[in-house]
Order: sequence, then C-alpha cells, then structure tokens
Amino acid sequence: MTDIFSGAREGLRPLSLTERPDDFVNVAEVTPEARFDIRYFGADNFVGAPIDGYEAPICYLTRPAAQALAQVAAEAARRELALLVFDGYRPARAVAHFARWAADPSDQRTKALYYPDIEKADLFAQGYLAARSGHSRGSTVDLTLVEPHSGRELDMGTPFDLFGPASWTDCDHVSRVQRANRELLAGLMGAAGFVGFHMEWWHFTLADEPFPDTYFDFPIR
Repeated sequence: MTDIFSGAREGLRPLSLTERPDDFVNVAEVTPEARFDIRYFGADNFVGAPIDGYEAPICYLTRPAAQALAQVAAEAARRELALLVFDGYRPARAVAHFARWAADPSDQRTKALYYPDIEKADLFAQGYLAARSGHSRGSTVDLTLVEPHSGRELDMGTPFDLFGPASWTDCDHVSRVQRANRELLAGLMGAAGFVGFHMEWWHFTLADEPFPDTYFDFPIR
C-alpha cells in the first residue's frame, strides 16, 4: 500500500533506508512509564499475521514526537492513568503488506473482529486503508489510556483497529463514558501538539512533524 517510490511521482521525497536514522528514537527509552502492545509484531491484528518490517515489538517515533508523547504520559500519570501504545513508526513495506492482504478476497479470517460491517474490498474506498500511511513518516502514534495498576484499558467503545463508524472520534452511538474517555485522550494528545484522525479515535499525528513528505522503510528491529 505504501509505495516509497510514489513520492517521486508526486513531488515528494522518496526514501528507503535499511538502518534507523538518528532522528528516530525508541519511545520506551524516552517514556519508560508507557505500556506497549505492538500489534503488528504478532498475529493479533486485522491481517491475522505478523506484518512485514516488524522484527521486534518496539515503537519508534521521531524525536520531537517521542518527546511530545512523554509530555502526554506525564500528564496522564497526574490523572492516575498510563499510555498503552499499539503502533508508532510503520515501515512502508508493512503498508504494502496491508495492500496485499486487502487484495485477497479469500482471506476473511478477521472480518468478525475488525471489519464486521464493511466489505474487505471497500476498505480502501471508504478510507480505512490508504496507499501511503502517515505512520511511515515517523510522527504518528496509535494508543489508548489504561489504569496503571490493573492495566485495564479505558472503555473507548471499540477495540483498536476496528474498521467502522463506531471508531470515528465523534461517533454518536457510544455511551457518555466512552465519549468522555475519547475526549480525554484527544485532549491530552492535543495539549502536547498532536492532531487526531476523525475515523480512528486512537490515531494521532504530531502537527509539527519533522518529515511531512518523507515515507521511511527501515525495519523495526
């Protein structure tokens, strides 16, 4: 799905790296109090298999994004909450893996869990999957809030990566508590300079991202 060479056709800067640039940091080293459940490293995701490029369960972000996320974690801790991170930097090869999966109509193993009300063939057209991912620029993160002692996730109304209107940030069909939890997460992220994505309550991008036109492809290891 993400084509690192398409940038050349669109006036963007294509970049394929085999080694992590110094501008990217391990979020766990910047924000040790955060929790991590890197879904694309294993099979607990909408593809139902480990994703290309995820060779370790590590979350990388650009340094500015990681530092901003540390501010979010500190504010969450003051509210007796913690961050649970599902994904950060995503190699372009991983997005290409998503595209191959989406092009295979015979594989419907995860439909009931991740896209129960949408046809797999429509995921691109409806905007749930895209040819290039902002995650590959290194300043986008998927996350939620948890209770630090129990590890229980705050109820957001849907699980991570559910494709459908129920996951939209302003969905009207969630409870007051679920809406309040989404607004809390969005408020914490917004205060640190992140902007949300209206179709995914868990998805945030640093507004002042350092590589707005560069899509990286170094593996996570």
